[in-house]
Amino acid sequence: MFTFIARRVGVSILVLIAASFIMYMLTSLAVHPLEDLLQSNARNRAELIEQRTVAQHLDVPVVLRWLLWLGGVGRCIVPIGGTCDLGTTFTNQPVTELLPVAMASTLQLITASFILAIILGIVVGMVTALRANSGFDFTVTLASFFLYSLPSFLMAVLLKAFIALGYNDFLADPVIPLPTLIVIAIVLGLVLQLLVGGRLSKRIVTFAATAVISAVVLGTMSALHWFTTPMLGPVVLPIIAAAIGFGIVVLLAGLKNRRAYLTAAITVLLGIVSYFALQWLLNISTLGTIVILALVAVIVGGAVGFFVGGYDRGLMVRIGALTAFFIGSLIFIDRLMRSWPYYMSLTGDRPIATVGSQTPGLPGDFWTHGLDTFTHLLLPTISLLLISFAGYTRYARAGMLEVLEQDYVRTARAKGLPERTVIVRHAFRNMLIPLTTLVATDVGALLGGAVITEAVFAISGMGALFNSGLAGQQIAPVMGYFLVIAITVIFFNFVADLAYSVLDPRVRLR
Repeated sequence: MFTFIARRVGVSILVLIAASFIMYMLTSLAVHPLEDLLQSNARNRAELIEQRTVAQHLDVPVVLRWLLWLGGVGRCIVPIGGTCDLGTTFTNQPVTELLPVAMASTLQLITASFILAIILGIVVGMVTALRANSGFDFTVTLASFFLYSLPSFLMAVLLKAFIALGYNDFLADPVIPLPTLIVIAIVLGLVLQLLVGGRLSKRIVTFAATAVISAVVLGTMSALHWFTTPMLGPVVLPIIAAAIGFGIVVLLAGLKNRRAYLTAAITVLLGIVSYFALQWLLNISTLGTIVILALVAVIVGGAVGFFVGGYDRGLMVRIGALTAFFIGSLIFIDRLMRSWPYYMSLTGDRPIATVGSQTPGLPGDFWTHGLDTFTHLLLPTISLLLISFAGYTRYARAGMLEVLEQDYVRTARAKGLPERTVIVRHAFRNMLIPLTTLVATDVGALLGGAVITEAVFAISGMGALFNSGLAGQQIAPVMGYFLVIAITVIFFNFVADLAYSVLDPRVRLR
């Protein structure tokens, strides 16, 4: 293992050096650092040209300039002989000061979309594989190819026009008209009956029940003005918490494991008690408090599973920890919702933002600023999510269909194992093997898409740094962007290689 890691690190460094040389040469051909000064009518134009030439080493051949830049990168890794130096802008601002701010904005943007795309893509892909050649499968396939074909800038513009502006206008009078309510209920009923499948009678019952329940819930939300004063509350939250516990038990342990039900029930009960007991602490919480509470929740849930124990103690620990995590997330979402009316008053009742990553000078506590970050990053995240989601869905479906035809799956079914066990414990893990490659390569594509998305939504992230560098004929910011992207892509490919040996024991790293 050590030899493999050492060899991969060495190869990665060589690849990074070669790629940086190519990128530096291409960028130097694409930009003219003195263009603005040559077109200037300033009296001291010659002095300004001389100062920039010296500051940017423009009197040095381009290959030597690249070597100087590479030496500055080396001092960032091994601080010997000087400080970290990635160059400066024309205003003498170091790129090392610009990168952390830009990276923080981009990291906020792509993290949620990256994780959600993987989770939703794998889940929907598995379901379509299990419902192969059904109406649901055809519908998801059509939607996936449509989303995959859309350019990122068009997706961003459509979201701004129809989601942000439309929902902000809706909040001025948040009442769902009866015809709209009926259409939404019918669409939800059609989607769920496609998902459930089965005989025609079962589909009709599913459609009718879903449509009626959806109409009643949406009508109640509209009548109670839930869209302007949202919350889960002490009634809805326990119901959802119980449903989460039941769903996790069914997914991981099946319908007949009593210890799993006991673990989930105790965890749900503790979560409901915590909801009432910790409201005072949530009102004065900070990010650190929330992180500590999340860790405590997972530990307590895992401890419940450990003490309930049984012949499969590890499974009980996972059930308890997952149940606690999701119930804690519910409590967090409920507390965010309670701050919604105050946040709306600060934004003039138009909370869904279309530009920027935050509202400058916004007053309020942790929850208000959390909502502000959420509303600003909602549309960019959805834009990146939908495009990546389409690819993951297709790969997950193809991988699951291929795995289900393998001999070991047939053997598991022939032994009489429940279908849930066959899918979750046998097929799922092997389906993930080809997806690890896709995840590693998708990081670079996602960061590339963020360049356009950040431009549309005016977010000052890595994309804005790259665009400003090219527009301003500056090499240093462009190379700073390249360095971060290249290191990220190389790192994730390295993690993918390690993941192969975890997912498939037949793979050995030598």
